[in-house]
Amino acid sequence: MKLKHLLLCCLFAAVGCTTATTTPDNEIDRKVEELLAQMTLREKIGQMNQVSGGANLCDWAASGDLGSILNCVDPAEINAVQRAAVEQSRLGIPVLVSRDVIHGFRTIFPIPLGMAATFDPAVVEQGARIAAVEATASGVRWTFSPMLDIARDPRWGRVAEGSGEDTYLDVQMGVAMVKGYQGDDYADPTSMAACVKHFVGYGAAEGGRDYNTTMISERALRNVYFPAFKACIDAGALTLMTSFNDVDGLPSTGNSWLLDDILRKEWGFDGMVVTDWNSAGEMIAHGYAEDLKHSAELAVNAGVDMDMMSFGFIEHIEELINEGKIEMQTIDNAVRNILRLKFRLGLFENPYVDEAKAREKVYAPEHLEAAKQCAVESAILLQNNNNVLPLTDAKRILVTGPMANAQFDQLGTWAFDGEEAYTVTPLMALRDDYDVVYEPGLTYSRDTNKAGIPAAVRAAAGVDAVVVCVGEEAILSGEAHCLSQLNLQGAQSELIAELNKTGKPIVVVVIAGRPLTIERDLAECDAMLYSFHPGTMGGEAIADLITGRAVPSGKTPMTFLRDAGQAPFYYNHPMTGRPNNGTETLLNDIPLKAGQTSLGCTSYYLDTGYGPLFPFGYGLSYTTFDYSCITIDKTEYTEGDVIVVEYDLTNSGKVDATEVAQLYVRDLVGSVVRPVKELKGFERVYLKAGETKHCRFELPVAELAFWNRDMEYVVEPGKFQLWVAGDSASGEALAFEVK
Repeated sequence: MKLKHLLLCCLFAAVGCTTATTTPDNEIDRKVEELLAQMTLREKIGQMNQVSGGANLCDWAASGDLGSILNCVDPAEINAVQRAAVEQSRLGIPVLVSRDVIHGFRTIFPIPLGMAATFDPAVVEQGARIAAVEATASGVRWTFSPMLDIARDPRWGRVAEGSGEDTYLDVQMGVAMVKGYQGDDYADPTSMAACVKHFVGYGAAEGGRDYNTTMISERALRNVYFPAFKACIDAGALTLMTSFNDVDGLPSTGNSWLLDDILRKEWGFDGMVVTDWNSAGEMIAHGYAEDLKHSAELAVNAGVDMDMMSFGFIEHIEELINEGKIEMQTIDNAVRNILRLKFRLGLFENPYVDEAKAREKVYAPEHLEAAKQCAVESAILLQNNNNVLPLTDAKRILVTGPMANAQFDQLGTWAFDGEEAYTVTPLMALRDDYDVVYEPGLTYSRDTNKAGIPAAVRAAAGVDAVVVCVGEEAILSGEAHCLSQLNLQGAQSELIAELNKTGKPIVVVVIAGRPLTIERDLAECDAMLYSFHPGTMGGEAIADLITGRAVPSGKTPMTFLRDAGQAPFYYNHPMTGRPNNGTETLLNDIPLKAGQTSLGCTSYYLDTGYGPLFPFGYGLSYTTFDYSCITIDKTEYTEGDVIVVEYDLTNSGKVDATEVAQLYVRDLVGSVVRPVKELKGFERVYLKAGETKHCRFELPVAELAFWNRDMEYVVEPGKFQLWVAGDSASGEALAFEVK
């Protein structure tokens, strides 16, 4: 180790002898200022530069031109880069290692949309903690997750990576993931910095087409898109990523209102801001920047601290400083945020990873069990005619369909480090419970070759039931994987329909990355279980649900559409002046020469009607649940009050099970148009068969606040309605008033 690095270590020791595990932020800030005072401009710019694996990283690190690397997970390579940074660069500042660890590192959990379907923040936090333990063992200390983009259009491929359409659910899942990744102590070697993304509005891309423009008002930003970011920052999220899209004509990476006025000044964020991959450079394509130099100027002055892969900062900041287009104070503030993060993570004290122990924790039995439990809870029972499921009486079953044994595709999008050899598929798991006949029918989800379907149909003649596993390959969802049509791809619907002609009980398992339009397929099966790409242990989870060892409890985190033409469609839409009143004259029922206004002039489609296929929050069980005795403690409240909602929940069937009880409210009159309903609480309630539990929600009146006509965050007095039910479309309203 160089003498200069030893001297630097002594300097830090002189500032304070406490370690990063116990060092308070004021001590860290003192260390940051001591180090910053020694840095040259070039060294400061180097800290603002992030480079992907594959480049000559050691040379970058040794020269001090590297603040962070991404896409390197080999512990030996990571240690080599760290040695170059710590032992060869002038100041020995360690490199921050990052990776897209989105829903697991080696042990892959369900995709985030599937995790949201659990309505279980505890299991989501556990999954994030396991991801952090596995990833940090290889040297990864920073993940680009959670994605907090509200997504109301399933055509957008990245719905797979978020928590769906609802702001409240997004808050709960986002905070759970931040807590899981980061743990209780940032400096713990298993703590992995979270990066909340994409700031902001990316999920509202027009037409559900990735990278497309967005049109979002400030009020909608504040009421719908900001809350999860604010909640995660309040929960301690250490970093934030800008989004690709523009908001009101301003690309987020160059938007000082977002990154300075809102993020820094209004919310007090002292973490680090990073661009998305080349999003600084892409401001040129937006027509917002003339060239890379101009894009660097715009991004830095807007409030970006670190540049991911545009190389505009490292190439042009020094010149921009000399020209007076960027102030040195702006650079210093950015570097402070970067150094503060590295001190918080304890990288100066512990820059290296133990290469020999990198795989000790991966696929640990407790990790696999947690992944299985998450997959069980994420599965949604959409249909179960005549209680076909569970298949308790079947002995011999046919397992078919392109997703029945798709080890790679079952992992879903953003599973860079998952290993398909460890994936347990439905076919593998069901063989432990039944005499299984396997005929794939189709080889992959887009397969249009129907030659294998007759063999599957013939095989159905000799079995008690048929399990058809269909859906999407992993590549069909995720970033840049958008679709204009959402039906099952290839000949999958034909496979289901032909098997249904056999008269055997047909169970369809959909394994996909988004809500597909499966109405026609529901008509061709007895039961349908929907599993958003369930990860490593998805097969065992599905087998447990089919056999009845486990009972479905998942709920839809997005509205399921009848047709892609209904998108965007979301339950909590604003009230309209001509709402659908339940009376619809559909296309084939319109009389010839009907008068222009004879159809009622309300809000619906002539071909698909108004309603969705399945509403937000929907999911069946192997039992039934009854809500009764729903009361509120009074009918008039003031802003400081807490609304106490009590109800009885009864398991009226014969199977022990869990119900996700949901609390919704509606503000009947506001200074701006309000949503028809808003989720304000949920609870997973376990009940034995025949059991009744007395339950309660507590809703502070303050949580009824919104950004009003004058852009003030207030609770407006007025009349409200409240529902407690098993989904967003059920239940009877109770009335109350805020004075």
